[in-house]
Amino acid sequence: MPFPQVVVVAPASAAARAGVLVGDEIRSMNGAVPRDVIEYQVLADEAVVELEVARGGLVLELHAAKHAGEPLGIEVSSAVFDRIRTCDNHCEFCFIYQLPKGMRRSLYVKDDDYRLSFLYGNFTTLTRFTELDLERVVTERLSPLNVSIHATDPDVRARMLRNSRGATSLRWLRALLDHGIEVHGQIVVCPGVNDGAVLHDTLAGMLERFPELASAAAVPLGVSKFSNEPAMRPHTREEAGAVLDAVEEWQDRFRRALGRPLVHASDEYYLLAGRDVPAAASYEGFPQHENGIGMVAAFARAFESGRAVAFTGHGGFFQSVDGAPAEGYRATRATPVAFRARTPRGTRPVTVVTGEYGGGVLRPLLAGAGRDDVEILVVRNDYFGGTTAVAGLLTGTDLLSALSGADPGRRYLLPDVCLNDGRFLDGLTPTDLPVDVEIVETDGAALRRAIGARRLEPVGASR
Repeated sequence: MPFPQVVVVAPASAAARAGVLVGDEIRSMNGAVPRDVIEYQVLADEAVVELEVARGGLVLELHAAKHAGEPLGIEVSSAVFDRIRTCDNHCEFCFIYQLPKGMRRSLYVKDDDYRLSFLYGNFTTLTRFTELDLERVVTERLSPLNVSIHATDPDVRARMLRNSRGATSLRWLRALLDHGIEVHGQIVVCPGVNDGAVLHDTLAGMLERFPELASAAAVPLGVSKFSNEPAMRPHTREEAGAVLDAVEEWQDRFRRALGRPLVHASDEYYLLAGRDVPAAASYEGFPQHENGIGMVAAFARAFESGRAVAFTGHGGFFQSVDGAPAEGYRATRATPVAFRARTPRGTRPVTVVTGEYGGGVLRPLLAGAGRDDVEILVVRNDYFGGTTAVAGLLTGTDLLSALSGADPGRRYLLPDVCLNDGRFLDGLTPTDLPVDVEIVETDGAALRRAIGARRLEPVGASR
């Protein structure tokens, strides 16, 4: 089994006092070999940690003693030390299959690992879940988890996953709920496959079989230009509206039966259908914000108020790639590298760089910001093509093209959601761009501060 490597040792920490060095390979802790960062953290919380580390061909025994509550002071290289449990489904709508060649190898890892669901918010289909996994989740209270439902009809689900176990694996969802584990579900809606009557049947099945779900999301499939699945196509405007109608109808039924709406539709559906997004207060704390549920309303509220919105959810698409280490039991997006402009900010005009969906969201907000020198640069995603229009999937390649010939006298603001560890999905970094950019947290309040908004007119969707 691969062992975790030490990538950071905090100065003056218990690990530093014990002699741990960057590059050490942790072989055991108090005689146990941790499988993942979850077990690692439990062992690291002990008052005394006996470490066995490999260094330069030698195996050393180090003694780390610390005060109650003091962290060990080590950051490790990955969240899962044994092998990531890869996905053995073959979903025709899977976006991993639609990635172009030549990207970072880590992006092609297709996981179905409940540990990454707990740590990063990844969605698992539970087709590889076992009794031992259930025992660990329940015993260690690894909650919340995120589960891909797609359909509650066994035959439809098995066909969508292209895996016979898809017909029966939702029994594990029932078991998790029976043991009080918080679970958030999602339905990736594919036109002509699990929309229409099937979607209504799925929502009815959730009410009947899984009413304890903490939340559920209806999200559209993503289709890139590299898709080889002829049956997979984007939603039409009318189909997007039909999904919204179904979700709103079942929200009313859930409210009557459960006292809460339970299911929400992705913001993308409202943009596709040309409808206003619901008010921020309707999203119950935004538990699936990273899944595109309520992002528009939350961003608008934060932009208007100047205060960041607190979210109850965690995780995000591609957030767990490259073996990103977890802080404690929860992994957080690394602090973005601030590629600041070399010239002072002053009162220079501002260009906000975003994707096609972001442009539609930002225009009414910036129109009421009290500055007439702020413009939006909408970047088309030609790298992925298809329906890919969110800022989080912008690549350095497309930004390089969009910013060619850019005016160096302007400030260019780029959302940090485009970056993972300072790199775009295609491996380029902001230093590869033809002009300096400022990396801004993907939050309305952060954008308001960055542009120096002088006055704000409220936007109805955020109230």
